[in-house]
Amino acid sequence: MARRESREIDHHRAPFFEALLAYRDQGIIPYSTPGHKRGCGAPEELLAALGSSALELDIPIGGGVDDTHRTSGVQREAEALAADAWGADDALFLVNGSSTGNIAFLLATCRPGDTVIVARNLHTSLLSGLILSGASPVYVFPEIDPDLNLTLDVSAEAVEQALSDNPDARAVVLISPSYTGVSSDLSRIAARCRASGVRLFVDEAWGPHFPFHPDLPEPAVRAGASGAVTSIHKLLAGLTQASLLTLGPDVPRESIAPAVSLVETTSPSALIAASIDVARRQMALHGRELLDRTINLAHAARRELSTIPGISVIGADVISGRPGAGHDPTRIMIDVRGTGLTGLEAESLLRSRARIGVEMSDLTSVIAHVTIGDSRKSIDHLIAGFRWLGDRPRSSSRARRSEDAPPAGLVASAGRPLLTPREAAMSPSLTVPLEQASGQVAAETVTPYPPGIPVMAPGDLITQEALEYLRMARDSGQYISGPQDASLGTIRVVDQH
Repeated sequence: MARRESREIDHHRAPFFEALLAYRDQGIIPYSTPGHKRGCGAPEELLAALGSSALELDIPIGGGVDDTHRTSGVQREAEALAADAWGADDALFLVNGSSTGNIAFLLATCRPGDTVIVARNLHTSLLSGLILSGASPVYVFPEIDPDLNLTLDVSAEAVEQALSDNPDARAVVLISPSYTGVSSDLSRIAARCRASGVRLFVDEAWGPHFPFHPDLPEPAVRAGASGAVTSIHKLLAGLTQASLLTLGPDVPRESIAPAVSLVETTSPSALIAASIDVARRQMALHGRELLDRTINLAHAARRELSTIPGISVIGADVISGRPGAGHDPTRIMIDVRGTGLTGLEAESLLRSRARIGVEMSDLTSVIAHVTIGDSRKSIDHLIAGFRWLGDRPRSSSRARRSEDAPPAGLVASAGRPLLTPREAAMSPSLTVPLEQASGQVAAETVTPYPPGIPVMAPGDLITQEALEYLRMARDSGQYISGPQDASLGTIRVVDQH
């Protein structure tokens, strides 16, 4: 479906949300799902917590907002409005989160054995997409700040080299912005992909606000990507799981919608979809002013946090000398090593003593989001909590623990793929002590934070260097995601007998 001209678009409307309210107001007595019947059968404690209004709107979309056997077209109309707002040719609502779109794109684009160039800091859902599609990944590594152990952007040069080395590649899949708020030079990368006849797909989960303010990085589809997912719930006002798949002119809806249907629930929540619709309206009409305030609050928070002893705020200087890279000021990464604490310890203390819940913590830092939901009051609360943290007595023994962490740049020298992720995932596996895994093929993913790059992915040859890195990461107290054995005493490997 071609994108409508802007003059035909009326962003004051929220057709899906309006249709959902119209259904409620009809007073229809349902003899259909869900079983709580518009809250009538809900437990009293749930009704008290959520309220009757929310439960009245909790219905599946089916073929339309108000009828599971027919479609009224309001979802397509709402998706057209979303496409316009994000600068895309088309868009699909996703009610199972951005993971749905990541998996669907790989299923729609790749066949078993097809080569796909993938950023190594891939989200677990992209790894799931590789397993389900059977595609064969060629990994490109993001740049890493050696002093901060911080994941930066995937350079255009790295993608260009991968395309030159793999002329049979079907797609390039990147994560931009990274979890730490650094975006890649998507315009240059997209131009190179087009010249090679290759689709560029971007996991833009952490950039739903990018289209609505000029001081933020350029959004993926506007930069020329064939498609992107973005998580409305992460940094905008959608309900949890509310996401959007945006498409460029070279990816028609009919080529990807069947793949979305394969992996998305058959009972999609009308309430979640409606929240996408009204979040789009809010940003299309008021996004610039909301983000003016948000960005100003973020800059104020950065300035004030930087004055606290022991606290260091990581800013746009991390992309200095990296042409085309961008930085999102609303994602505040706070290095707490100067307090004598690890980021993990700081998170625990902030939650229990200061009523502050941060997005993430690792051995060195915590990440706090500043969004359109923040105010001067919430920023003052954040700063007060970190002032309390900075005033605590130092612990040099804890500070040394963070300095003992292995350099994140070493993960780029980790194992190389011997099997595709699908081959490794579908093969019989064994559990072996970590120390005995050298020379084996990984059957699971192991990702230390920082920097959030898998040291092992299914199909990788496990090297002695990778094992040494993981031992150092484990012993220094880093958070490690993915392995069945969270203590990392053992690892799952492919049974090659």
